[in-house]
Amino acid sequence: MLSVTELVKGVLSGNRRHLARLISLIENEDSQAQEALVKLYKHTGKAHVIGVTGPPGSGKSSLVTKLTAEFRKRSKTIGVLCVDPSSPFTGGALLGDRIRMQEHSLDDNVYVRSMGTRGHLGGLSRAASDAIRVIDAFGKDIIFVETVGTGQSEVEIIEVAHTVIVTDVPGSGDDIQAIKAGIMEIADIFVVNKSDYPGADKKVTEINTMLDLDPRERVWRPPVLLTNSRTGEGIAELADKLMEHFNYLKESGLLEQKGLQRSREELQSIMKYKLTQELSHKLQGKPEYEKAIRMIAERKKDPYTVAEQLIAEFLLSEIR
Repeated sequence: MLSVTELVKGVLSGNRRHLARLISLIENEDSQAQEALVKLYKHTGKAHVIGVTGPPGSGKSSLVTKLTAEFRKRSKTIGVLCVDPSSPFTGGALLGDRIRMQEHSLDDNVYVRSMGTRGHLGGLSRAASDAIRVIDAFGKDIIFVETVGTGQSEVEIIEVAHTVIVTDVPGSGDDIQAIKAGIMEIADIFVVNKSDYPGADKKVTEINTMLDLDPRERVWRPPVLLTNSRTGEGIAELADKLMEHFNYLKESGLLEQKGLQRSREELQSIMKYKLTQELSHKLQGKPEYEKAIRMIAERKKDPYTVAEQLIAEFLLSEIR
């Protein structure tokens, strides 16, 4: 069993086995994980985090594979976090990293990891943010975060990524429905993949039209690019745009703003989680708590008032 100190030293020195072990501890909510994250935090904040989202079948994995190859040509080190649906039995990712990105499996400068959503509604594992941080501390220049799919709640990718790619393919059905699902607000770059399919140019025109109708003032207008992740067409141009967007964020001061906003949201999220855990731990099994649940079930009390009372009592007890 590795100690926290050994795990931290291993991650900082580029030991892939230690990195994999620490991410597993994060997924399992092991107490050692938090200790390690505390020690690693000052070594983070250097990587360019790129979110890749879009409907199933839009070629996200193959696109990330080609982008990884392109950035390796440019001497960038790469981390890839694939957030997959979870097995209902084990909680593990159903789509494992072993079947992904085989062409990079022997490259020590590429690290690929799959994580299960474990029922987390946003499509991103709650542990994904911590895993990104560990891969950042590991020293990767670029970290791709590929999400399960797309949907109303999937927009939380914006909370962890500096640049968000939204993928789509020609003939993918109800275009307006796909676009209105929060996607217009989060995309920094649109990619119409499988450009050899009929209707690719039409799809580009439709997305640009929707961007024209967006009433918000934009300094950065999301470009709409055609790619073919099978042949590699358009991949170099996409890599250029990713670098251009990251430079824009740095030069405009938005990178610092995003960092402040992310830190604020992260602190609130951690406090909310820890308070909830502490409150639940304190109340579970207590007679008054079980009595309150029964009274709610019998409609003698409402859950809103009871929740407020329990929280108020908990806070008062902590102050004392």
